[in-house]
Order: sequence, then C-alpha cells, then structure tokens
Amino acid sequence: MDNTFSWVQALSSIFVLVVGALLLTIVVLFFIDVTQTKHTVRRNFPVIGRFRYVFENMGEFMRQYFFAQDREEMPFNRAQRSWVYRAAKGVDSTIAFGSTLNANDAGTPIFVNCPFPTLEEDAVPTQPMLIGPYARKPYEAKSIVNVSAMSYGALSRPAVLALSEGSRMAGNWLNTGEGGLSPWHLEGGCDIVFQLGTAKYGARDASGSLSDDKLRKIGEIQQVRMIELKLSQGAKPGKGGILPAEKVTTEIAEIRGIEPGEASISPNRHPEINSAPDLLDMVNRLRDVTGKPVGFKAVIGAYGWLDDLLDEVLRRGIESAPDFITVDSGDGGTGAAPMSLIDNCGLPIRESLPIVVDILNRRGLRDRIRVIASGKLINPADAAAALCMGADFINTARGFLFALGCIQALQCNKNTCPTGITTHNKRLQRGLVPKIKAERVQRYSESMRKEIGIIAHSCGVHEPRGLRRFHCRIVQEDGRSIPLNELYPDTSN
Repeated sequence: MDNTFSWVQALSSIFVLVVGALLLTIVVLFFIDVTQTKHTVRRNFPVIGRFRYVFENMGEFMRQYFFAQDREEMPFNRAQRSWVYRAAKGVDSTIAFGSTLNANDAGTPIFVNCPFPTLEEDAVPTQPMLIGPYARKPYEAKSIVNVSAMSYGALSRPAVLALSEGSRMAGNWLNTGEGGLSPWHLEGGCDIVFQLGTAKYGARDASGSLSDDKLRKIGEIQQVRMIELKLSQGAKPGKGGILPAEKVTTEIAEIRGIEPGEASISPNRHPEINSAPDLLDMVNRLRDVTGKPVGFKAVIGAYGWLDDLLDEVLRRGIESAPDFITVDSGDGGTGAAPMSLIDNCGLPIRESLPIVVDILNRRGLRDRIRVIASGKLINPADAAAALCMGADFINTARGFLFALGCIQALQCNKNTCPTGITTHNKRLQRGLVPKIKAERVQRYSESMRKEIGIIAHSCGVHEPRGLRRFHCRIVQEDGRSIPLNELYPDTSN
C-alpha cells in the first residue's frame, strides 16, 4: 500500500512540475510576443499566433494527403505520383471506374488510337540507337527512358547508389549532373553520361579552368559513355547550379574540386562560349579529348542561335556536329532556383521540342543529331507525346526520385529530405536502402518502356519511335483537340 501511495505521489509531483513548466513557458512566450514588433500576428495574438508557422510548415506535408484532389497538385499531382509508386513497386497499375483526368483541360495529350492496333506478335522491341558515329567510341544506347541529370551532393550517397545499380539492371544510362563523377555513380555498374557544367566540376584544374588531362581520364573510364555540356537547365535557365554550404561535405568538395563547407555556386554560363562557333569548338574539343560522343543540354527560349549553330556545322562538315541535343523544359526541375526563373523563364517542352526537331529537319541533320527530351516526363503518356514530337530518348529526374520513394515534401534544398534522397543527414539517409530502391528504379524504368509501347501499339505502330505528330492531339482552351502535326507541321515526313 505504501509503495502504491509513493508512486501516486511521485506521478502527482511530476504532473505538477510539467504543468508548472508549461504555464511558465506560455507566460514567457506571451510577454515575448506582445513586446516584439516584427510579427503582427504574434503581437496581436500572443502564443496562439505561433501556431500559424507550425500549420504553414505542416501544410507542405499534409495537404497532398488530406485536402488536394487527385489531379490538383503541382508540380506533380497524386495520380501521377501514384502511378510511379505502383510501377516502381511492381504493383498492379490498372485503375477502375473511369479516368479522373479532365480531358477538356488545355494541353492534355490525346493519342489517336487506330481501329487495327498492333498485335503483340507483330510488336517490335525498341532497338538500341547509335549516338556519335564520328566519335572514336560511339555509344549504342539500349533504353529509350533514362535518368536525367542530378548531382551527387544534391542527391545523397544511397540515392546515387540505388540509381546506379537500378540503371544497370534496367539497361538505361545515368546522368551525373554537373557535380562531377563520384565513386557511387560507378559502383552500380551502369552506363554513365558525364555532365560538364559551367563550373567544370570534376574536370577543372586548380584555377577552375577546364583541364584536358582530367577530361582524358574521364574518357578512359569505360562506363562513361557520353559527355553532356550543360548550357542551361529547366529549374534555372540563365543561372548556374546552387548547392548550399551545409551540403558541401569534404568528400563532395574533393569530387568537385572546391573548398568544403562553402556554397557551391556555378557561373551562369561557360565564360569561354560566346557564340555558336565557340559552342561547336567546345563540343569538338570534348569529343577529341575523351573520344566519346558529345552533346549539349539547353532550355530553349530564343532559338535563332540554333540556326547559326547548324549553319556552322554545315560549313565545317557533319562530323563536327553535336552528337545529341538534350532539350529541357523551362518549367523547373530538381534543382533549387529562384521562383522567377522556375515559373517564367524558358519555353515548356511541348513548345520547344518541336521547334528544335524542325530546325534539325530543315538543315538535313535530324538523323545525325539525336534529340533527348527532358522535363516533367514522369508518366508514359507525357513521354509518348514527346516521342510524337520527334524525341529519340526520354530523360526524367523526378520520375526516378519518386521511384526512390520521394514524397514531394519540397525539402530538396534544405538538407532535411524526410526520405533520405536529398540530404546528407545520416539518420535520414538510413531509411533509404540502396538494394531495395535499386529494384524499384529498375521496375519503374521497365514499366515506363512497357506502357509507352502500349500507347504506340494502340496507335498502330510497331514500336515507340514509330510515333509521329499525327498520332497525338493536344486539347486547346475551348476544349477541342488539334493534331500535333497541325500545331507544328511535321517536316520529317
């Protein structure tokens, strides 16, 4: 009995202390709030006004689960993400009771199914495509869907490992992003596209200039199949890469060739490239030194410079041409960037991709220069629409992030990613097991290719690269659809 009474007394004392501490905290916060002058809500509603910031922060996480409809969210809605999750997990991705997509929304692609679709026995697997016939080591790319540029540093070590191993299993390439080539890109054994950004990370000398010696060493790595020269990216056309100081670890600094603990800010363009001839000179320098196919990545805004570039190619000879062009959409990507650039700078892929393809066709260089489409193409329908517009390959970054388990928490630039994908916090990284996530990367890549093929067969072609603009219609503001070949006359036929 005495022991029971003692426990009750102890618990009562603890309760009194907790309540007392809570009341004291409330009183202190009350006086702080009513006397401070920076925040109106806290001054007018002391203590209670603080919950505004809690709810505002929690809203980023909770609205997608409780308040937003399946097709409402941006940049990717629940329906889009759910398809990726199911595909990556190998779960049945079919749905019942009709589509939740409003087919009257402007910009919606509608594929023109034919009365006699391709039979399974007549379907042809997508064949490998040669890139860089004039390089010493051309690349025969196997997959039509690949991992777009994301740097180690922006991504965590387990995320890069999972992407590398999953890409090897799926047979697609992995783009390093501008942050240099890390051991974790190579460890999984996949094909690598080395991206050279404006800061020349991974290929710079002590002064920050491009080093041919380092380029040569990169070219000697068998897994490195191509070099991509980054002119601009969808998140921030006209501005260089941004990696916050807290994410620049000693290892990342060594890979990039910079100082640890300092923000990694790339120049907004390559200082030595001032014109179309300069760009062509750089492409040929990279190809000559590495022996690998070389192309460039750009968000298209102004496009007269492409005419100048291709005219220069025709003057020098087609062997001087870039081996590929990666067309990135202007509506943002995985990188941290000013909202003004993400929202309002650069053409979206649905407008820029046909422009680039048509310019190549007019110069007779379409078969020489491969076209890679990048920008919010995480689902089969959007990827198939890009193929209709003339793309040879599809790159996606955020599609593969969702396959890794991304929940669109919008914490990518804060080193607080709850899924361990974009943080260097070891505790948060612990939840991302590379071996398990690699299998999801593989399944997502394979599911994308399979369902793009299903769309192609519905349109009556034998394989996805047989899709043409007349196979796709785009819904206009009045709710009616117009064939792509009327919006952008197809000059390839």
